[in-house]
Amino acid sequence: MESCSAVLQTARVQSVTLHELRHTYASTVVRNGAPLIIVAQALGHSDTRMAEKHYAHLAPSYVADTIRRMAPYI
Repeated sequence: MESCSAVLQTARVQSVTLHELRHTYASTVVRNGAPLIIVAQALGHSDTRMAEKHYAHLAPSYVADTIRRMAPYI
């Protein structure tokens, strides 16, 4: 297993913070289709508001799913 500094050097990255890793994780799982409620729970949020605010635009089906859920049936 490579050391953290070796990985950063290979990636040509000088430093990375826990916040940046957390954001990258959340962004990646949302892009891969994880429901926002799961992302919110994984990040320790009590509801989906923060996940929706920061990551909803990355979800491939977020807009279509929201419209389907909110549109009235005629």
